[in-house]
Order: sequence, then structure tokens, then C-alpha cells
Amino acid sequence: MTRSKAARPHIHMIDGEADALTELTLQKQRDHVRLYEMLLGEIDRAAIHSRDDMPPDVVTMGSEVTFLDEKSGTERTVRLVYPGEADISAGRISILTPIGAGLIGLGVGQSIQWPDRGGADHRLKVIAVRQP
Repeated sequence: MTRSKAARPHIHMIDGEADALTELTLQKQRDHVRLYEMLLGEIDRAAIHSRDDMPPDVVTMGSEVTFLDEKSGTERTVRLVYPGEADISAGRISILTPIGAGLIGLGVGQSIQWPDRGGADHRLKVIAVRQP
């Protein structure tokens, strides 16, 4: 059942908070559009293979990947998953995150300059890939 706006209660907000929330929402919307555009760009430039022909050391959906963020020096191991399976506490990151979108398609030893959620660039280097 779809609710009309009339069915919603009247609410109140502080002016400064309303402005901050508006800006936050608009920024998140821009970030998502940029991320989606970047992911589509990666898909467009990728060499496409069947699963049987994909080299085993390439990050694909479901892969467990160990990577190094060369900017921070942090090494992490995560599994790349679709959004509904994501659970950061279990080490499963969504393809629709900046890290997920940046890692897809890279092979062991390759690196990419890729922005984080805040727009700061990081160099992500693939250390190891394990297929499911």
C-alpha cells in the first residue's frame, strides 16, 4: 500500500540541521552517481571473459582478495559480494562501495588509483586472490 504525503505526520526541524542534512543528502547523491559512473567505466574498458576463461588470480564477484592501501599502509582481506550479501563485520564488501568497484577486475600485483567515499585518492594494490 502506497502512503500519500497527507498520511505522514507534521514534523519539525532546526534550520541549521535541515540545511546540513540537505547538503549531506545532496553530497551522498553526487557520490553515488560518481561511483556508479566509475564502475560503468570500468565495465566498459574491461576485457570480458567466460568464467572458465577467467585467470584465477583476478578479482571477480565472490573472490577473497587481499589488498594494500598504499596511502595508509593498511593491508586488508575482504570478499567482494553483491549489495544484499555485504556485511563489513564479516569481511564481505559490496561491489557498490568505492573499494569494491576499484578492486573488481584487477589481478595479483596490479594497482589502481581510486577515490574513497570522501573523494581522496588511494592506491589499491592486489596482493592475493582466492576464488570461492
